[in-house]
Amino acid sequence: MILREVKIQFREYSGVEELPEAWAGLVSEARKVSGLAYSPYSGFRVGAAVLLANGTVITGNNQENAAYPSGLCAERTAIFYANANFPDIPVTALAISAASAKGRVKEPVKPCGSCRQVILETEARFGQPVILILDGRNGIQVFDGIDDLLPFSFKPVALKG
Repeated sequence: MILREVKIQFREYSGVEELPEAWAGLVSEARKVSGLAYSPYSGFRVGAAVLLANGTVITGNNQENAAYPSGLCAERTAIFYANANFPDIPVTALAISAASAKGRVKEPVKPCGSCRQVILETEARFGQPVILILDGRNGIQVFDGIDDLLPFSFKPVALKG
């Protein structure tokens, strides 16, 4: 047997004021649209802001449904809109922010497994990583791509055998 270890790296910022201007703007947009989320069942409001290579910012938020699997996460809402309306423009960064009835979440919010897979597909589609900016009251975490949040992922190349 061989014991192997996976290590990840990310940057941690104490607040939005430490971020580069473009990232700070994305976090601000994600925070804003989290307040517009449709979340009558969970009360957990998530906002996402996508930065495209041409400078366009696309936002999305979670949309719940009484038939739970029929809803959609903020990250996928924003990415799918971006890819549908700007199919040839790479996604370069994604900021995610969330709030509950008590306000913005304490720890940086992480994308769910389905969203991680969609982010991975977006990276594969454009051949470049998507910077992930995860917002929380206790700080902001920045990852250089989805591999750090989704090790041992199922990538499109696996379909080729």
